[in-house]
Amino acid sequence: MITLVELAVLAAASYRATRLVVHDTIADPIRDRIHDWHTHRLDSRLRSALVTLISCIYCAGFWVTGMVLAVYLTATSQWGAAPLMVHGIEWFAIAGGAALLNRADDTLTEAAG
Repeated sequence: MITLVELAVLAAASYRATRLVVHDTIADPIRDRIHDWHTHRLDSRLRSALVTLISCIYCAGFWVTGMVLAVYLTATSQWGAAPLMVHGIEWFAIAGGAALLNRADDTLTEAAG
């Protein structure tokens, strides 16, 4: 089981990784290609789901958090240290922390201008 400090650091890392996927200009070429791919078959449910995933900060954030947590648990050899249900709860806790950070960032951005 991860500590509160680890939870906070993983939430911050997940927040930043989610911003990279959804908003940062470095990922624009990839997002543009996915959007172009989607326009060729607008009726495709898979393509629509993928566009929604990369456009929604909360949708992408949940899955990005899962990847961040899985990499962390594997790299620190903690994967087998707790039952899978505990890791699921950790996933939700970290995703919640990252979502709060995203919401705070959005609120501060709106207030600034």
